[in-house]
Amino acid sequence: MTRAAMILLSFGTALFVALLAWQGIGAIGTMLAAAGWGLLLVAAFHIVPLIIDAGALHVLVRRRTSFVDALLARWAGESVNSLLPAGQLGGPVVMARHLAQRGAPMRDAAAAVTVGTTMQALAQIAFALLGLGTFAVYAGASGHPTPQGVRTAAVLASIVLALALGAFYVAQRRGLFGRFVRTAARVLGKRDWSALAMRADAIDDGVRALYGDRRRVAATFALSLVGWLVGVGEVWLALAVLGHPVDWLDALLLESVGQAIRGAAFAIPGSLGAQEGGYLLLAPIVGLAPDTALALSLAKRARELVLGLPGILYLHWSERNWQRRRAPGLPLAD
Repeated sequence: MTRAAMILLSFGTALFVALLAWQGIGAIGTMLAAAGWGLLLVAAFHIVPLIIDAGALHVLVRRRTSFVDALLARWAGESVNSLLPAGQLGGPVVMARHLAQRGAPMRDAAAAVTVGTTMQALAQIAFALLGLGTFAVYAGASGHPTPQGVRTAAVLASIVLALALGAFYVAQRRGLFGRFVRTAARVLGKRDWSALAMRADAIDDGVRALYGDRRRVAATFALSLVGWLVGVGEVWLALAVLGHPVDWLDALLLESVGQAIRGAAFAIPGSLGAQEGGYLLLAPIVGLAPDTALALSLAKRARELVLGLPGILYLHWSERNWQRRRAPGLPLAD
């Protein structure tokens, strides 16, 4: 982990702990305990958007791997993003590597994950603005307009995401991987980087080729947006099992703007503190107490543990099995 990542993780952890201490961990823990096995139902529901997101990835790499391969890659990548201190970079690397181990050339796997990640982020921005706009229209019609602070937070989070996404897209079109390798070669030296640079250029060519296939890119964006929309059900279900049900419109606001705030804090591993702060900001608008908002955030983090820990174990087993297949004379794993 880099020093910057360690600083950000420390900051996020401190904010996370401070928010829990501020609202009282006892009351929040009591609420989660009362939800009991319902939290497993929330975790099980998340499999639905996970499958949709896997479909969005499979659209880009379907000629080389099966849907199951894409689903396992997506599961492993999401587990890494949620539980390991790698920011949001570890997951895409894991997904590309996993697809490559299952038959897709690294060029195609890396290109598919790069374009898929870009489209998912673009869909996240659209989801945030859609949720905020829908809530503003209906809430305004009922005489309860969205507070200015929430609109400002949502717009700022969307702008941060859009700027990061725009920079990422421009870098892709200009040869992101090739430029990165050549920069590393100039800084580090001491070895022949030509073979690695050629592979990086091949990935850049694959990215450009995928962007040229507009139908597949559009399908990936559409599926990613559907995945975000289906994720609203997770918030609705989580609050129901916590004993504080809300209607679908309130759940839409919580998930769309909450995810935008979390996404804007992509540099903080796990978006620790940012997710909790986002829910605290949104809670009064939908009639939730602050401790309920934090309980919702912890319910989602419990889901990350329930699905993420097996995902990390699967990734470990998969990597170990692949290494054994590559090593001559070693027996294959069962």
